[in-house]
Amino acid sequence: MRVLVVEDEEPLGEVFRDVLAEMGHDATVVRSAEAALGSLERQRPDAIILDINLPGMSGLDFLQLRPVREAALPIVAVSGVATESQARECLRLGALDFVGKPVPLDRLNEVLTFLEPQALTRRRTESARHERRRGPRAQIGFPVRIVEYKGTAWDGICEELSATGMKVRSRAALTEGAAVKLLFTPPDGAAPVEVISLVIRVDPDGTAFSFVHLANAEAKRLSELVQRLQRP
Repeated sequence: MRVLVVEDEEPLGEVFRDVLAEMGHDATVVRSAEAALGSLERQRPDAIILDINLPGMSGLDFLQLRPVREAALPIVAVSGVATESQARECLRLGALDFVGKPVPLDRLNEVLTFLEPQALTRRRTESARHERRRGPRAQIGFPVRIVEYKGTAWDGICEELSATGMKVRSRAALTEGAAVKLLFTPPDGAAPVEVISLVIRVDPDGTAFSFVHLANAEAKRLSELVQRLQRP
């Protein structure tokens, strides 16, 4: 199986990688929830092992993101310091299991063995990945700040806006699937927006982003703005 391990402690991440390889699984290790989002965009894993105590976005926040919930992947939450209420919250948010650290390897193997037939079935029956629908878009320029999860930031100019994403011209050194935070104030003078986004395409004339966790009210406001801008 393909297993995505989200673990900020590098030595422990390497242990997970080695142990999973011995169990016959292909492990990808990332060190933040933001990086996990980017990895999900590039390749769909069969299961996720998620430390809920992470720098930046927490594991609990990660479980609530729309792309994570829509993917419906089995997630094993792990932690060495979580309270009982946090463990219950993980399960309420959709985690398949919660395991305390140090993680008992026999239990981990038992869970993954249980999941393997489901993963194979999912792969056989899953059709080609859906193509993102292009919603209404407007050509418009306004400042945008791009911030990586490590803190590196760039300033850019939005050149194309929709309710689900934007295209930004900047000097940012980004790759497809990377997760960043976009900060901008819509040109209608409304409140500033801060939204986690994924890089879906890098073109010579700009980088295309898809919004990951935009509030419904903000999405509606952007949609109305785009429709107004498209009117002759």
